[in-house]
Amino acid sequence: MRRIILAVMLALVIAAITGGTAFAGFASAKPNEDVVRPGQSIQKAINAADPGDTIVVSGVHHEDVVIRKNGIKLVGDNAVLKPPATGKSKCNAGICVLGDVDFHTGKVSGYVQNVSVIGFTTRNFKDFGIVAFGAQDARFMKNRAFDNGEYGITAFSSSGTKIIANLTSGSGEAGIYVGVSPHSDATVAANETYNNLFGILVRNALHGKITANQVHNNCDGMLFLADAPGPAGVFDVMDNKVWNNTRACPATEETPPISGIGIALLGARGVQINGNQIIHNVPSGPTKPPFHSGGVVVVSSFKGTLPTNNTVTGNTILRNKPDILWDKSGSGNRLKPNNCKTSKPGRLCEG
Repeated sequence: MRRIILAVMLALVIAAITGGTAFAGFASAKPNEDVVRPGQSIQKAINAADPGDTIVVSGVHHEDVVIRKNGIKLVGDNAVLKPPATGKSKCNAGICVLGDVDFHTGKVSGYVQNVSVIGFTTRNFKDFGIVAFGAQDARFMKNRAFDNGEYGITAFSSSGTKIIANLTSGSGEAGIYVGVSPHSDATVAANETYNNLFGILVRNALHGKITANQVHNNCDGMLFLADAPGPAGVFDVMDNKVWNNTRACPATEETPPISGIGIALLGARGVQINGNQIIHNVPSGPTKPPFHSGGVVVVSSFKGTLPTNNTVTGNTILRNKPDILWDKSGSGNRLKPNNCKTSKPGRLCEG
């Protein structure tokens, strides 16, 4: 025993002299960093990585990738992903963070955790630029998603997703989407999203924060949409700039014509809208209920779900058509005071 104690004391002395290297053999292995250059496979690097590793990608890659390991950090250095010429994609996405998900039922039997995707450009993918299915605490930061078929950056059946400082444009539906997450706890912050059908869409998701985003030149800036398959709401919407959402989008199988909406609460509940600038959201084409035009629109949803317990206060809502629109449905909705001029019904901008 005395020899063991002396050996440990000697090791401590050596460690003090050498900067702590004496115990290097006992320390856990540090995460590795791998570099993927043009012509090399990103997926191959992911498959070979250990949980917690960092993979740095440079150049243009005609590839889609799936991440199923915890703690992987995928970092783009002027990296661009475009669809591969052939082959099927697991998620129809440029980058897919994927847990154990049954795509037929949507059931998640295991979550992938703490994955980061930073600094990528994704273009022209069939459905999604970047997507999380069955992820916990995924981080999507400083990415650019252009001209993807459905959503630029999205999270399904996930919790704790952080979508921060990204640029999304040209999405067939929403630039940023949070859905199918009863306890999403999502953070959507400091993004810019434009030239989409919806800038930011929340559906079948509860709990989260949307703050400091720039949302402009969409048909509808932000939409909280209730009805089946579930509710939408309990989000804090703060300090965003929502302006010039004047594009005219024609009717689809799911929506009537849409144009000129800043923030719409369609049957949403418990949404707190405070401290935002909501400016000049006016229609440039036809629009039909429930997608009435307006700076802030609080109405019943397609199937009659009532908006309840929403708060719209302390915002600057000007030069919209009108600034605030409420169909008088629901209960517990507080829609003043705000800095606004026009409302339906009248007097919502008084006091």
